[in-house]
Amino acid sequence: MKIARFHTAEGPTRLGRVDGDRVTDISDVVGNTSLRAILPLLPSLKQAVLAADGPSHSLADVALEAPIDTPQKYLGIGMNYREHAEEARAAGIPIPENQMWFNKQVSCIAGPYDGIVKPRLSDALDYEIELGVVIGRRCKHVSVEDARSVIAGYLVANDVSVRDWLQKKSPTFTLGKSFDTHGPIGPWLTTDDEIADPHNLRMTLTVNGEIRQDWPTNDMIHDIYEQIAYLSQVFTLMPGDILATGTPAGIGAPTGDFLKTGDVVRAEIEGLGHIENRVIAEG
Repeated sequence: MKIARFHTAEGPTRLGRVDGDRVTDISDVVGNTSLRAILPLLPSLKQAVLAADGPSHSLADVALEAPIDTPQKYLGIGMNYREHAEEARAAGIPIPENQMWFNKQVSCIAGPYDGIVKPRLSDALDYEIELGVVIGRRCKHVSVEDARSVIAGYLVANDVSVRDWLQKKSPTFTLGKSFDTHGPIGPWLTTDDEIADPHNLRMTLTVNGEIRQDWPTNDMIHDIYEQIAYLSQVFTLMPGDILATGTPAGIGAPTGDFLKTGDVVRAEIEGLGHIENRVIAEG
């Protein structure tokens, strides 16, 4: 299933099942307009969601919102693709020996077609396409072998980064990763059962139509299941928690080719759809 949060020009946020270029309202069937709230129930709700015949809209006529509303945690792993780790080393960032995690404050989350604000205080605005994994149920001490069973689904993420704040202004990554609007996600949640192998997907990011990143997810150093096992040793993962699983080579930092006001950034992952965000000036 593909489940979106959306609204029409006249109405409040609703939940919808996406089929092709249309979205069918399922809010009354599932009794909620919060996808995060129903994640633990999704397996039992599947047949009802697939059979739902509520109001249907063209995707062109609705505004899609961030699929996951107010997650407790938005976590990203650094330098988890082999080629990217080498380009990070070239930019002066040491390659970690273990999994290296950071927080993106949840207030950075934006919708799949919202603007990305270029802050007044920096010209080092960078992009990072990432496969986003959404946790489906409360879990702790998950084994690698059982990790897939706690995944609700996947989405496209752009881990927007302000490089000078990331590497120079703070001893941790959190500030440089957490500016408002710097966490666009979407366009919807694709449930795990629709993806045969999340480690066999093509990721492509373009800026103004020019390909900057084009890489398969099978180049991860630590795969998704190892990531979940690693994190769940430390804290309880909750429904709706988002894990950004790493970005491939092609970021702007090594060349200084950063985003500028007016740029359009499109991030697409095979089987999951795309998000597209225009860079706008801070007001």
